[in-house]
Amino acid sequence: MSAPVVTPAPGRPVTLDAPRRRGGNAAGVRNPLVYAAALVVIAATLGPVVYAVLGGFRSNAQLAADPVSLPDPWVTTNFMNVLTSVSFWRFAFNSTVIALVTTVIVAVFGVMAAYPLARYRFKGRETLTTVFTLGLLFPLTVAIIPLFLMLRDLNLTNTFWGVALPQAAFALPMTIVILRPFLMALPQELEEAAMLDGTSRVGFFWRIVLPLSAPGLVTVGVLAFVASWNSYLLPLLILSDPATQTLPLGVATFSSEHAQDTAGVLAFTSLAMIPALVFFLAMEKRIVNGLQGAVKG
Repeated sequence: MSAPVVTPAPGRPVTLDAPRRRGGNAAGVRNPLVYAAALVVIAATLGPVVYAVLGGFRSNAQLAADPVSLPDPWVTTNFMNVLTSVSFWRFAFNSTVIALVTTVIVAVFGVMAAYPLARYRFKGRETLTTVFTLGLLFPLTVAIIPLFLMLRDLNLTNTFWGVALPQAAFALPMTIVILRPFLMALPQELEEAAMLDGTSRVGFFWRIVLPLSAPGLVTVGVLAFVASWNSYLLPLLILSDPATQTLPLGVATFSSEHAQDTAGVLAFTSLAMIPALVFFLAMEKRIVNGLQGAVKG
């Protein structure tokens, strides 16, 4: 038995009920709240940075008269004094060397540790991966005193290695967690084809794996560099010699020596944080792409 066919009357348009939107009102209410929360977070994050930069272009008299107004007139003396200071460039050089050494160690040893955990099947692989993952829950502050005693016994205090090696060690868990999905996502056919062409496992690692995992390496490299540049606690305990101190320690030293020069302190602080901030913003897209690849893998 067939169902009756209903034909519309001539001259009368056919109207179809539009499907109801589910959660339309909720989405309309939610979006403004999300935007408002995002604006609050952005203001809380960038507010101190903008204030420090603008404060560096003001004189101490302007800051005392009105701490929150714009520079009028703009004063460049504070920044020029910092840029012509030998100590600032010494601090910047030390931070750059330590950050670069940390980044290289993290990238090299991180990918070498993540590769067998991703490509080889052996007993205890998942357990070892879990151990590295649990390392994310182990902050540096917990081991700072034993670490200092060990570095002192090894005569690594007041050396770049005494800061770079522990920083790299504590950055390795995050590095392995990010790189392992990249390496697991590589097709097995690539390795089989390379083996048929006579490539060894080491050659496959250097010639194929490393180039294909470049987005992940860039991500972990940038994160390691920025974290090392901003590190304060470990250099504070390890680097007591002013000749080896980093920029965060230089900011603290400059602030204590020029406590009355608020504008100069703001200028020094701005110049100390701008390099890492610019570097991070310049590599932001690569970091996002790298993290997305790690999640997809």
